Amino acid sequence: MNNQVKELFEECLASSSPEELAILETVLRGFQKKQKNINSSYIGGLLHMERKIKEEYCELTVPISPLLHNSLGIVHGGITATIIDSAMGTLANSILPDGFGAVTSQLNIHYLSVGKGDYLQCKAHIDHKGTKTMVISADVHRSDGKKIAKASGSFFIIRKK
Repeated sequence: MNNQVKELFEECLASSSPEELAILETVLRGFQKKQKNINSSYIGGLLHMERKIKEEYCELTVPISPLLHNSLGIVHGGITATIIDSAMGTLANSILPDGFGAVTSQLNIHYLSVGKGDYLQCKAHIDHKGTKTMVISADVHRSDGKKIAKASGSFFIIRKK
């Protein structure tokens, strides 16, 4: 398996444009962030997520790079959804006692503008915390301050195995 990965990597390197090499470097640096436990997940590492968690909110910032673009050259809506779900999930799990976790049961997103600029920042707040469910809302802004998405999500509170 190691030789297959090495051959694939070398093949990609040999046929990459300068822009593709920059994207590959972004991917590898994100992978390395997970390896070094700078980020707790590969998605967090690959997106270069920076998190600030307080009791009442979670703020997640992601730099925009071509890796995140769709075919129109703007941030893919699925990336915006991933950022929202990550901020909400981080917040939900941060307030639960040991032995419990929160999983997304519903996610509603209103896309308001295109994702472009230097970074996206998502701020999630808890609207309701019950014994079995939570409701969390979030707004996503781009680096020029324009709001690009508004979301709400429901989470089941489960016992970890």
